[in-house]
Amino acid sequence: MVSSVYGSRHAGTHTPSALRPGKLSDDLTAGFDREGYPLLTSEGRLPGLIEVYPHPALIELSAATRRLPYKHSKSRKYWPDDAPMARRLKLFETWERIIMLLETRVKGVAAALPLPDISSRAYELKAFEDALDAVVCAWVGTCVVGGTATAYGDDRSAIWIPSV
Repeated sequence: MVSSVYGSRHAGTHTPSALRPGKLSDDLTAGFDREGYPLLTSEGRLPGLIEVYPHPALIELSAATRRLPYKHSKSRKYWPDDAPMARRLKLFETWERIIMLLETRVKGVAAALPLPDISSRAYELKAFEDALDAVVCAWVGTCVVGGTATAYGDDRSAIWIPSV
C-alpha cells in the first residue's frame, strides 16, 4: 500500500515476507507483544507498537513532491555533479529544514537535535541521521495517538503515515 501511494514520489517500500524485515524484527515484535505492546495495524490504541517509514512521513511533513534527500550515504547519488563539501552543505540544509518542520510539531526538537559539525566524520553523520529518524518516528507516534495518522497495510503489518 505504501508503494502504491508513495512509489511515484520515490518512497516505495518492500512488501513484508519471511526474509524481510526478518527474524530480528519478528523477535522484537513478539517480545513487545509479550510485554503488552501489540503490533498496531489499524487502530492507534494504547499501549501498542507501530511501524514507521520516515520517508513518507517526511514527505507529508514537508508537503514535498518526492522523498527528501537526507541520507548521508546517498548524498553522492542526490547531487552527483557537486563537490563533496557542496553535497555536505546541501545535506545539512535538508537536515536543518527537517528539524525546523519537526519543531512546528514537537516543541524542543531544534534545541535537542543540534546539527553536527560540518567537518564531522561519516559515522558521526550517520549517528545524527539515526537520531533524526528516531525523532521522526516519535513524531509519527504522537500522530497515531492523536488520530492524525493512517495505517497502510493489512491485519498482519502496517506502516503508519501522518496526515498533515
